[in-house]
Amino acid sequence: MSDYALALSEAELGRYRIMAAGAASEEAGAWAAVGIVAGATVADVGCGPGAVLAELAAAVGPEGRVFGVDADPVAVRHAREEVAAHPHATVQVGAADATGLRPGSVDVAVCRHVLAHNGGREQAIVDHLVSLARPGGSVYLVDVDSSGARMVPDVPELDIWERYVQFHQGRGNDLSVGLRLGHYLEAAGTTVERFTCISPMLRLPAGIRPPQWAAREAMLEAGVLTEADVERWRAAFEELDSWEQRPWLFVPMFVAAGRLPG
Repeated sequence: MSDYALALSEAELGRYRIMAAGAASEEAGAWAAVGIVAGATVADVGCGPGAVLAELAAAVGPEGRVFGVDADPVAVRHAREEVAAHPHATVQVGAADATGLRPGSVDVAVCRHVLAHNGGREQAIVDHLVSLARPGGSVYLVDVDSSGARMVPDVPELDIWERYVQFHQGRGNDLSVGLRLGHYLEAAGTTVERFTCISPMLRLPAGIRPPQWAAREAMLEAGVLTEADVERWRAAFEELDSWEQRPWLFVPMFVAAGRLPG
């Protein structure tokens, strides 16, 4: 069982789908450059509920193969439902640094928004991803620097962002890990072909909550907030939902791609 903090509500699943559609569109060129193309074999390690996995399955087409792996059985169940229309996609339970996939079996190993939640295991995870890729294949990483997240206009009642960083620091996690993706790839023996910040300004749709909200129960349990904090945030989000002009979100997000020797 994973100790991943983000509970998978319907709203959270909707957020994943929005993010996945944006990734498929905005990263299309980067995907093609690393080998996520028709007929390719791709592993999505830490696939969560499968929203990006479905986009990857569409990108490689029925002549390709896509393997999803996640440590959380609940996420795996959702992911299997998400890719039900793609018979060339399979999902299994496994750790990010011990997936159970065959070494050297994929063209591209993908790992999105996983390293920030696995403090102390970052290099082991990237090393394992490298082991999954064939000679000449690629590892494709996406992660964040959440310490730089902003919402415009700012809502003072929503100090949820600061508490979330505090929560992860208490777990030994690094929410600025996106800044170090190139380092991990080089240490794993790949040649870094891409390392860039890809951070569009995003409109927060009414009814959609940022990931910090999905982690509220875990944060309560950890003692970094109170029920009064949760109710304050709930009221602030409900007020936001009534805004005709939606707020903008900025979260620094980084992409890095490493190529294995041929």
